[in-house]
Amino acid sequence: MQCQECNKKPATLHFTKIVNGEKTEFHICETCAREKGEMIPGTPNGFSIHNLLSGLLDFDPSSQTAFGSSKPATAARCDTCGLTYSQFSKLGRFGCSSCYKHFSHKLDPLFKRVHGNVVHVGKVPKRSGGIIQQRREIEKLKQELQGRILRQEFEHAATLRDQIRELENNLNQTSG
Repeated sequence: MQCQECNKKPATLHFTKIVNGEKTEFHICETCAREKGEMIPGTPNGFSIHNLLSGLLDFDPSSQTAFGSSKPATAARCDTCGLTYSQFSKLGRFGCSSCYKHFSHKLDPLFKRVHGNVVHVGKVPKRSGGIIQQRREIEKLKQELQGRILRQEFEHAATLRDQIRELENNLNQTSG
């Protein structure tokens, strides 16, 4: 695909802009993008995943708070590597594996905003996902059980209860 601006070079950047519900696509070369002042990934002024994370963290350098709390963001510090939460929000990555534990109370809201949930609900590998699939099945049956109880369908609820017990026993034997 050729650049839509100069019609000379191949288009290497593809932008999609949505303004007031109207979608517009641009396919331009890097030279034309620089001339138009577009942000180019991988360049010093370009967009990066770190910028995205900083934006999602709602970090406000002037108030030194995150997630609207009145507690200073610098108060949270990893005991292992010494990284502060404000440093993490600027860098977009942790300093060590212990940071996940030290900042866990601030990560759940972030994951919920990014993914819509704090628990993985995607596909599970068939070979190694047997236990996960069994747990999901149990959770699904428990939700159905609650619905049957609310609708006072006690015979169906008893059957579901027995199925749940059997699956839980199988799961305990498999993992234990």
